[in-house]
Amino acid sequence: MRITIIETGYVPEALRPEYGSYPKMFERMLVSIGDDFSFDVIAVDDNGMLPDPAQLDAILITGSPAGVYEDHAWLPPLRDFIRKAYAAQIPMLGVCFGHQIMADALGGKVEKSHKGWGLGRHTYEVKTRPGFMPDAPETLSIACSHQDQVVEAPTAAEVILGSDFTPNAGLLYKTGKALSFQPHPEFVDSYAEALVDLRRGIAPDEVVETGFKSFDKQSDSSRVANYIGAFFRNNAS
Repeated sequence: MRITIIETGYVPEALRPEYGSYPKMFERMLVSIGDDFSFDVIAVDDNGMLPDPAQLDAILITGSPAGVYEDHAWLPPLRDFIRKAYAAQIPMLGVCFGHQIMADALGGKVEKSHKGWGLGRHTYEVKTRPGFMPDAPETLSIACSHQDQVVEAPTAAEVILGSDFTPNAGLLYKTGKALSFQPHPEFVDSYAEALVDLRRGIAPDEVVETGFKSFDKQSDSSRVANYIGAFFRNNAS
């Protein structure tokens, strides 16, 4: 399966030499689980032209510092691309901003949460177990870094992960072909910790310190990576 990665944002400049790009993080994650995936990358905020999604095998939309409610010229074409991909039932995954823009394009609501920053490794309750994650435990702990949230899920989406802080943390759409997560299974811990450190002076001190301490919890990112791989495999044409 060839996955077209829609790159909607960049790794902070200071961290790029060590960690590379968000597409590379996803490529490493998916290659690590042993699946035979190949990848194309389109950077939409570099005026990358979006292809006809009906001609693609699969789509992955990355995180971004942008908000879906902001005024960027590339947002309306991306929403249109998502709607066309959904209508054509092309397998599509969104993470963080990707999760939010999919919800926004498909009828949900996204805003900057009054709860503030989500940093570190958060734990989410598994609300339901679709076919690609039948062995999911009661909770999954995954790194996150966000202020924006999906505050109203689209009517076509079922919540599969949630917490008190992020009630709509994982969404599976009724076609079974569209999946999204607020947290970042593609982040290695050292990168997630570096992001927490970058929030010093931006997020409240107690949120930053709690974020660092949260990495004491065991990560379930590799488990979620396997679920994502199974999602794509199950939807291969």
